[in-house]
Amino acid sequence: MNSYITQGVCSKKITFTVDNDMVKNVAFFSGCPGNLQGISRLVEGMNVYEAIKRLKGIKCGVKSTSCPDQLSKALENYINNK
Repeated sequence: MNSYITQGVCSKKITFTVDNDMVKNVAFFSGCPGNLQGISRLVEGMNVYEAIKRLKGIKCGVKSTSCPDQLSKALENYINNK
């Protein structure tokens, strides 16, 4: 299980696994439960590179990042450190 501490969003932490380049078991801690469960289910089984491509750069209101963007950063961090 990988863990990522978020920055600049309501969610405090994201955990996830990557198996054969597929994103699995994404969980957000704090934040908007319905939206974050939806994101978690949508990326389940998605290729890690595709998930990054789709989520990277999404903003939340006036914030420069969002929970989906933070997930893309978490996945990039995983790739860069594996």
